[in-house]
Amino acid sequence: MNTIKVGNKVLIIGSGLGGLSTALRLTTHGYEVEIIEKYHQAGGRLNQLKKDGFIFDIGPSFFSMSYEFTELFDYCKIKNPLHMNELNPIYSVYFSGKKEPYQIHKELHKLAQEFAAIEPDFEAKAKRYLEKAGSIFHDTENVIIKRNYDNLLQYAMALMTVPLKHGPMLFRSMWTELERNFDSEDVKVIFSLVAFFLGSTPFDTPAVYSLLNYTELKHDGYWNIQGGMYKIVEEIQKLLIERGVKFHFNTEITQIEQKAGKISAFIDASGKKWSADIFVCNSDAAAFRGKVLGRKAFSEEKLAKKHWTLAPFTIYLGVKGKIKDLHHHNYFLGSNFKQYADNIFKLSVNPEKPYYYVNASSKSNPDCAPEGCENLFILCPVPDRRFKKEWDDREQLADTILKDMSERIGFDLIENRISQTIYAPDDWESMFNLYQGSGLGLAHGLDQVAALRPKNKDEEFDNLYYVGASTIPGTGLPIVVIGSKLVTERILKDNE
Repeated sequence: MNTIKVGNKVLIIGSGLGGLSTALRLTTHGYEVEIIEKYHQAGGRLNQLKKDGFIFDIGPSFFSMSYEFTELFDYCKIKNPLHMNELNPIYSVYFSGKKEPYQIHKELHKLAQEFAAIEPDFEAKAKRYLEKAGSIFHDTENVIIKRNYDNLLQYAMALMTVPLKHGPMLFRSMWTELERNFDSEDVKVIFSLVAFFLGSTPFDTPAVYSLLNYTELKHDGYWNIQGGMYKIVEEIQKLLIERGVKFHFNTEITQIEQKAGKISAFIDASGKKWSADIFVCNSDAAAFRGKVLGRKAFSEEKLAKKHWTLAPFTIYLGVKGKIKDLHHHNYFLGSNFKQYADNIFKLSVNPEKPYYYVNASSKSNPDCAPEGCENLFILCPVPDRRFKKEWDDREQLADTILKDMSERIGFDLIENRISQTIYAPDDWESMFNLYQGSGLGLAHGLDQVAALRPKNKDEEFDNLYYVGASTIPGTGLPIVVIGSKLVTERILKDNE
């Protein structure tokens, strides 16, 4: 690490993975860094809940593109402190009315055996589909995703370097692309689940995002962290403290002080001023520009017209007893996928037959639950608060989910419940300043990707930058890590 640069103090607002990764990179270049966080501990959505002897990961439970973490630590000249476990099978999918789940293996010949009765010649079809998806990934990763843009002309020129053969994928949906490749409804539904990682549905997600199927099955797979996902935060925070970075929690920025086209200080809710030379915002960029900076382009009226990702409804459940047939990562789906997906964004009442994801982290991290117990993280995608403002019926939806799951796994979750915590969209909004409780921020439609997302350098203030899911290049743990490199490049270019 270089000597600290005099006159180059950086204040980072928000301690999500984007803020932490940026801090690690900047300290490598000798910058003095201080971090302010509204929540009581670091991590943003990548957080942790400890309750009743159970330890829960609050948000992300796995990730792809594990090599981006390797790149981060290599960049900072640090040995990777994370012990990463590859998932295989990567998840299980339970369909309503079917007793046995599908095991989603990375090896196509094993996956073909799972689908033998429903998709003849699956392996050959999947190879063709994934080869095309992989081509999109490798043709766009470096020229579109891993770069900064100074203007839309640069973006247009970058798009022109992408082979024309991918053009049609911009104009049809992921679901349409799946229909062109597979016959079985179950197979199409399973392959389309990656759209929900973007907070959308496969009927609204462009077909170019089939590249996510390539990353999960062929390219790098899915990974989690030994000891729980929050280890990512703990290890990076430990490194930052060793480098002299100071953390301040329970501190929310509400105002700015400006001078000569630059931010001179941020002001917190108590009126305290926080000064620095450079400021990086890891808060929700779109909401921050509206609420704190008062930008007309990010007014409530303008934000409401943008496309947002689904909100999370999450249950953190501790139960006594071991659940025999439940795997680490599981999807529980109904039999009306298209109808459910069409309605889920705009429901103003709780879904009667909810679809949900379940992470049983005690299956691979036994220390996160008392002996003889399981800890379950259950996530049900729901509309953001523009469509369902109040969540006083959260207990009712939780019980609906738990009753449905109990019947399907043959284990009474309610009878064996020891600990339960529910976060509805209003909780996510208040805890982490997420616009209307939208879990992953701005959606990834073609009008809100790359240079068309909110920029990572402020439009007016020369010393204000952004990092995180709502700026470039987008959402997801490895993508946010890439974003930390992009914003660091901007800061170095502007200040060195």
